[in-house]
Amino acid sequence: MKTTGTKVASLPAPSPARLYLAGAALALALLAVPHAGHAQGIVRGAEQGGYEGNRIAGPVGGVVGSAVGAGVGGAVGAVDGILGIPYRGGYRCRGYYNRYGHFRCYR
Repeated sequence: MKTTGTKVASLPAPSPARLYLAGAALALALLAVPHAGHAQGIVRGAEQGGYEGNRIAGPVGGVVGSAVGAGVGGAVGAVDGILGIPYRGGYRCRGYYNRYGHFRCYR
């Protein structure tokens, strides 16, 4: 009976430095999530939807309004981000510049 020698390949053990670096990258990614949510309008959509739903239909309406508002706010924010449409803020007014270069709104 002939026997053949077999060799087994094993993976090298991961170094602790590599695990620490991966953990730090994961922690930074999780910290960046709220900023991305604010940038796309998810949080504002959820707040506004929850307020209006609660006002109209009570607690159940608040929950449904929050979910729908977050979805719509995220979708609009994502489309605006892809198309490059800048966010202009919530308040816009018509006005003029005075001689000192300051902008004044009409009432």
